[in-house]
Amino acid sequence: MSEVSSGGRANATRLARATATSHYVRGALYGLLAVCIWASFLVVSRLGVRTSLTPWDVVAIRFGVAGIILAPYLLRRGLALDRLGWIGLSAIAVGGGAPMVLLVNAGLLFAPASHAGALFPGAMPLFVALLAIPILKETLTSCQKGGLVLVSLGVIGIVWSSGVNLGLSQIVGHLLFLTAGLAWASYTVAMRWARLDGLHAAAISAVVSFVLYLPGYAALAPTTLFEAPFLDVVLQAVVQGILTAIVALLLYGRVIAILGATGGAAFVALTPAVTSLLAIPVLDEWLSLIDWVAIGTISIGVYLVSGGPLVNALQSKPRR
Repeated sequence: MSEVSSGGRANATRLARATATSHYVRGALYGLLAVCIWASFLVVSRLGVRTSLTPWDVVAIRFGVAGIILAPYLLRRGLALDRLGWIGLSAIAVGGGAPMVLLVNAGLLFAPASHAGALFPGAMPLFVALLAIPILKETLTSCQKGGLVLVSLGVIGIVWSSGVNLGLSQIVGHLLFLTAGLAWASYTVAMRWARLDGLHAAAISAVVSFVLYLPGYAALAPTTLFEAPFLDVVLQAVVQGILTAIVALLLYGRVIAILGATGGAAFVALTPAVTSLLAIPVLDEWLSLIDWVAIGTISIGVYLVSGGPLVNALQSKPRR
């Protein structure tokens, strides 16, 4: 009888582990797809502000396209003010909308895309953890804490790789990237707290930005939009307005729902790796040895924070 009972427990344990692994793989796939889009966003933004467009133009294209596409959806779903409150609504609008993107694009005027990839999405999981502990009552395991340390070291390494060439202008860019990361972390925590799905949160941030940003842009902002090559504008419209502002945020919402705020946000820290790799052929920004080591360190940290199957197996292993 005891053998049957122990066999049943063993089967139940194997089934639970298989389910957890499948759960993690699904969340990881969503996360990796979103990371590829975000890396493209940073590289394409850097390309745009270095060539034919201003940061103001890039933001206008992004939320002009996304706002028009998502407006009918938001009209049906509403602003979810009953769940978010005014503070949560502001976090969604600022952290996923025009203010956050303006901070990133302004930072790209002062620092390269690889630094944006490190300090903006790279540091964001750290901000999420700091916010999620008091607001969402999330607790961190020892593996997650160790992973966050590795992510931090990797982020510092990528910035440090600029070495003696680090000047005041780059420091300004770094501060702008960090502020954007904090804004995005607020978006993440607010979405998780209110149980918003990714598309609903994306619609709120896009339409609010469309309504509030576009009129001011049209009246006041310096623009080169109408002088820019048509293909440059189309590229920004597809990458910024459709892939980044809609598809990536939809995927990100699924990651947060599956893996939690801290675990899901950890995948964002992989963006430096993909951004740096894309920056080689597109922007001719090459990686140093420190960059490669830092990228590997961040990748290991992300796996630990997100709670991969190997981490769960080690944590559930009985102590002797």
